[in-house]
This record gives sequence, structure tokens and C-alpha cells, in this order.
Amino acid sequence: MIKHTRPAVLTVEDDDAIRALIGGVLSSECDMREVTDGATALKSVIENPPDLILLDVGLPDMDGFEVCRRLKKDSRVAEIPVIFLTSHSSPQHEVDGLEAGGIDYITKPINPAILRARVRNHLELKKSRDMLERMARLDGLTGVANRRTFDDLLLREWRRQARTGQSLAVIMIDVDHFKQFNDTYGHGVGDRCLKEVTKAAEGALQRPADLVARYGGEEFAVLLPDTNLEGAMAVAEGIRAAILALDIPHSRSSAAACVTVSLGVACMVPAPDQEPSVLLKAADEQLYAAKSDGRNRVKGLALPQSA
Repeated sequence: MIKHTRPAVLTVEDDDAIRALIGGVLSSECDMREVTDGATALKSVIENPPDLILLDVGLPDMDGFEVCRRLKKDSRVAEIPVIFLTSHSSPQHEVDGLEAGGIDYITKPINPAILRARVRNHLELKKSRDMLERMARLDGLTGVANRRTFDDLLLREWRRQARTGQSLAVIMIDVDHFKQFNDTYGHGVGDRCLKEVTKAAEGALQRPADLVARYGGEEFAVLLPDTNLEGAMAVAEGIRAAILALDIPHSRSSAAACVTVSLGVACMVPAPDQEPSVLLKAADEQLYAAKSDGRNRVKGLALPQSA
């Protein structure tokens, strides 16, 4: 049975009667949250982002335009649609709201039918945008993260662990002799092979924060936050063993009679004055060493912390 998640709507309004009206109109379709001032709204949105915000322009501590401007400056929540609630109807007032980052206006007194229709429309638009964004961040064949997503998360984790002083590890994975596999069995079988390899690699990961991504062709990358060399080598060996256990025949491989992978591991404590490319380069060099040493094996290196 498919479980449908109801959209979350945050109402930022200091008038009790208006909050009650909004809740009565939307609560049958949306999970409603309410706050009465701008400062609380900013905190609530960051801690638990809603799908849409209904924002009163005239709040007791700051105007809604300022609340919206602050939200739009924060990349974590900037894409959340904001509909202003206002008793003003002048064109300039509407321009001010749109320039602050709002997407629509609902004037008071609120017409329930208009409120319901506009909220529905903007939630549907957000749902479509979110779906397109997810599709843009996933690999079309395997369904795991693509290179763009991996690079974005690597940079984020690099900066975070430069602050915390924890070790960050990367594993680069290459399917051994995959060109020969495609030449022998065909690209359709090759695609199925990559899907099975991906599933096995994901199954070998040990924590929700660990990520496997398709880096290009038959190459994959794994991101392991808060992981030292010993831990990363154990994960890499688990991935290698899981893929070997698939026992996918590969008659033209020099590494084994079935599909295997070579893996390069690198880890380090990031430094603020370095770029994550140094970690990727080291993992790639270890991958090359694993392939040069006969394939179907793991090579790893812990890089020294920058002085």
C-alpha cells in the first residue's frame, strides 16, 4: 500500500481568528503549523521546513517582507514558496512582496475558496519542481546519486569536517574489464550488471550517511563521513566481496571468471585551506594501484593532515 504524505503548511499570523479560518480551510488536506511572529517563524522554518508558508505582512516584531528576505538568503529554505497575507491591495505593496521573494498574494478578508485554490496550485507546482530536482540529482540507470550530487555532498562534508576535525573517506570503484563485458554480452546485459553492482555496493554500506554514487560509466564513488582508513578499508572490502558474491559470469576478465571490482580508498582530516579534489585524486591513485596490482582488490591511503 502506497503511503501518501500530506504537505506541511506553516501559517505566520498573529490574528487568532485568521489562523482559525486558515486552519479550518486547509487542515483536511495539509498538516498545519502556526506561529505568531517573525522570529519564531524563522526558527521554525529552519528547524522543520514546511512545503509552503502563509506569511502575514503585518507581524508584531518585523514585517513579513523582512522575514521573506531572510528566508530567501538561506539556501536551505530559499525554495520554499511564500504566499503573503495582507489587508493592503495597492500595486506597490504587491511589488514589494514579489521583490522580497513571495510568489503570491492573498488579501484580507480571506476568501476560503481563493485560499484553498491558490495553496493547492502552489503545492502542486512545488511538488513538480521537487520531482524534477530529484531526477536531476539521480543517475538514470542505477537510481543512485549522480556525479553532481556526489560532488555537492563531498564539498559540504569537506567543509563540515574541516570544522569538526573528523576524518572523511572516499572510495573510488571501477568494474574490472567492463568494456570487454559489454563487447561479449551486449550493452543490455551490461546495464543489468551495473544495476546489480550498484545494489550490492549500497547493501554493503553501514550507515545512513554513507553514500554511493555513479561517477561515470562503470565507475562509482562512495562518500564516508567520520571515517578513518581502517573503517573505510573495511567498507571497501565489504563492497568488493558483495560484488564478487553476485557471481556474474565474465569470460573475458583476467581478474576472475565473474564480474569483479577494483577499489581505491583515501581518507584525511580536511583543512579549510584545501580543496576536496586532493582527496579524490588520492583515491583515484589508489584505484589505479589496485588495477595495476591485478584488479579485484582494495588499496588505501591515509593522507596527512595539512599543517
